[in-house]
Formats: sequence, structure tokens, C-alpha cells
Amino acid sequence: MAKTPANTALTAGIACYLIWGFVPLAFQVIGAFGVGSWEILAHRIVWSAPTALIFVLLAHQWRQVVAVFRQPKVLAWLTLSAALITMNWIVFIWAVNSGRVLESSLGYYINPLVNMACGALLFRERIDRIGQAAIVLAVVGVTIQAFALGHLPIVSLILAFSFGGYGVVRKQVAADAQTGLFIECLILGLPSLAFILWLEHQGGGHFSGNPAATAWLLASGPITAVPLVLFAWAARRLPLSAIGFLQFIAPTISFAIGVAQGEAFTPLRALSFVFIWGGALVFVYGAWRRSRALPEPQSAP
Repeated sequence: MAKTPANTALTAGIACYLIWGFVPLAFQVIGAFGVGSWEILAHRIVWSAPTALIFVLLAHQWRQVVAVFRQPKVLAWLTLSAALITMNWIVFIWAVNSGRVLESSLGYYINPLVNMACGALLFRERIDRIGQAAIVLAVVGVTIQAFALGHLPIVSLILAFSFGGYGVVRKQVAADAQTGLFIECLILGLPSLAFILWLEHQGGGHFSGNPAATAWLLASGPITAVPLVLFAWAARRLPLSAIGFLQFIAPTISFAIGVAQGEAFTPLRALSFVFIWGGALVFVYGAWRRSRALPEPQSAP
């Protein structure tokens, strides 16, 4: 039996969040070859570009790419979004290779709530009492986490706010997801390629030394680009309640990875996650209620 468009979109959504959930393991494998965070980031950017180009061509968006380069304002927005996603990626790569997978998962648990707050502050979107309750629970959870760590969970907050800021900026861009990602890769690609070539010339690079390391560095591109495109495709076809539920798959997997790898999980830290999970559940409930009040979206072809 052929899948309906809704089922196909749900499959794509689940697939993208599963990839994001297990991504820490991929970067840990690359790090085990001695590859530093900045070198991993540079390869992630460089090898994302060909993958993003393939998706642009499949979506017949090459004219849109050319059009963006004729619009300085759009190009400026994409330069800003490229800077924000670079900050997110480097902190994430460093965190998962520094025994901070739990902190990274916390960041992506609170990210949807940061998005909600940004919507209210920047776009005057209304936050109902359910949304307010979700944000309050998250703030309490972050506060408890700060006491558990002895300092603010800086990694979590940078990840949440950089990705939240990325989403805000991309809302201003008159370009589809595939086009935007490809241009971001082009903007970041030249300095990244120059850094890789410099490392190789200095004898500090890892791209040509070990075939396994080379394969993993090449794979970092598709690992980055494929879930982003899957998400963009699924988000247009799924109701808000489904997206609200799915977006907690990835940090839950990362959380399990962090615990399994023996990261410190004290009772106080566990309590902080209880509040964060409570905020996430309230958020999902609110999204479900709002989706019931809206007409069902028609599936895109």
C-alpha cells in the first residue's frame, strides 16, 4: 500500500530528528581520530555545500539562488544566519566531544520555548497561559541546572539561543530552505576551505592521513544537510502538534547517550530535567490544542 502524503511527511520528520539525535556519536567518532572541533566544523561546512547543491537542483531552485545574489538585503540576512548557525555548530561539536552531551540535550529541550518567547517579543505573537506555564517551567529547570553545575548552563543557553536566533533570521529571508542552506554554505565555505588547506599544509590536518577519518569527514556534510532538508519538507506538510512532539525526539536520544556514557547525573540535575521535561510536555499540549482549533492543512504535492 502506498504511503499517503501525511505518512510520508511524518516519516521524513521522524527521520530528521533521529539523525539529529544520533549526531553526537558521529562527531565523537571523528573526534576520536584526533580531529579538533574547528577542523570538524570546517569539513562539516565544506562538505555540506555539494549536498545542499544537489537538493537545490532537485527542487529546481537554481534561479532562486541567482536571484538572492542580486538582493543585498537577502544576502545580508543569510550572512547573519550563517554566523548564528556557525556558533551553534561549533559549540555543539565542542560540547559532545568534551563530555557535555547532557548540556547539549538541555539546550535543544529549551529551544522550542526560546522560539515561543522570541515570537512574542519580536513578532508580537500571543502566548497563552499554557505557553507561559511552559516557559516558567523551563526557567525553573535552567535555574536548578545552574545550581547543579555551579554555574549557568552556558552551553545549553548558547545552543538554544543561537538556534532560536537562526530561526528568527531565516523568517526574514525570502528564500526556500534548500536555497538558504546552500548560500549559507557558500558564504562559510571559502574561509572553511582555506582553513582546511592551511591545516593540511602545516601537517596538522586529518583529511588525508587516515582513510576512515577521511570517510567520516566527508560524511559530515550529508549528516548536516540531509536532516535540514527533511525537516523543511516535513514542516510544510505536518500540523503544528506533530512538529511540537517530534522536535523532542533528538534531545531525548542525546540525553540517553549522555547518561549511557557516564556523564554526571546528580539528583539535583535530574530535578532540573524534570522541570524541563514538564515544560516540554506543556508546550506539546499547547501545540496540540492550537492545532485542533485550526483547519487541517492540505498536503503539498
